[in-house]
Amino acid sequence: MIKVSDIAKKKVVELMTDDGYDAANDFVRVGVKSGGCSGLSYDLKFDKEQQEGDKVFEDNGVKIIVDKKSFLYLVGTTLEYSGGLNGTGFVFNNPNANRTCGCGESFSL
Repeated sequence: MIKVSDIAKKKVVELMTDDGYDAANDFVRVGVKSGGCSGLSYDLKFDKEQQEGDKVFEDNGVKIIVDKKSFLYLVGTTLEYSGGLNGTGFVFNNPNANRTCGCGESFSL
C-alpha cells in the first residue's frame, strides 16, 4: 500500500483540477523506472484508466494505481509534498530504498 500525506493530498487535488482531471474519479499513477543517479527513479502522473495488472489503492481520499512490477519497489511508501527552501515537489518516503540521491528523485535497493 502507498500512503498519501495530508499536504500531498491537497497538492494532488489542486494539480489534478488544474490539468482537467477529477480527483474523485481519476487516479495518480505511481511507478518506478530505470534511470537516475541511484539506478531507479520515481514516475508520477495522472491517469483516467487503470491497466490490466495494476494494483489500486485509496488513501486519504486519493486513488493510486501502480503497475505490478513497480509495486514491489513501492510497498510501504508515503507520498509527501515539500514546499521548503530546498525545493518544491513531491517526495517519496520509501522504506525499501537503501540509498537515495541528493534530489530524492532516484533510489536503489
